Amino acid sequence: AGGGAEEVVAEAIAGRRDETFLVSKVLPSNGSRAGVKRACENSLKRLATDRIDLYLLHWPGSVPLSETIGAFEALKAAGKIRHWGVSNFDTDEMEELVGLPSGAHVQTNQVLYNLSRRGPEFDLAPWSLERGIPLMAYSPVEQGALARNARLDAVAARHNATAAQIALAWVMTQKGVVAIPKASRQEHVRQNAAALDIVLTAEDLAELDRAFPPPTRKRGLEMI
Repeated sequence: AGGGAEEVVAEAIAGRRDETFLVSKVLPSNGSRAGVKRACENSLKRLATDRIDLYLLHWPGSVPLSETIGAFEALKAAGKIRHWGVSNFDTDEMEELVGLPSGAHVQTNQVLYNLSRRGPEFDLAPWSLERGIPLMAYSPVEQGALARNARLDAVAARHNATAAQIALAWVMTQKGVVAIPKASRQEHVRQNAAALDIVLTAEDLAELDRAFPPPTRKRGLEMI
């Protein structure tokens, strides 16, 4: 997270730190042992906390992964972070990661994944599921675009739901995937939570596959 976002989060969790699971990120330009330590210390100050529950490397960078992993493990040993993971890593990059010392300690890979961005299903998602590494799907409603997509309307009508809720429910039906939808207002939070109660039928899933076909070949990992 950027500095300003972390300060807003600090205000939101004040007095409720133990009730929250706090996630932050480090840029790959800060991926060296000293850089990770410094970035984490700065994040802890902005977040007004003594620990980050999950600390992610934002995307692969030029610093050797072994050095970044070493820095993460040192932060864990010091109690500054509880877990670490990565973001925007494709299958070959994950293969390299888990082959490094302590690389198998990775807890998650945060990637762009939604009905209109199904590329990870070809190989990254099955690879991750087989190894028990959850995918964290960011932008599950495609920055709001799927909330206005008419191809979701028929399924939404059957569930008395919104298109955005169907898009979110679809992501949450995928094995080994968790979704992190944005919510800028209380109503968004309530609607997102209600999507948890939607049970998509085989008919729904088949209709969504027709509208948003799964990948038939390898695609490069997308980012926004």
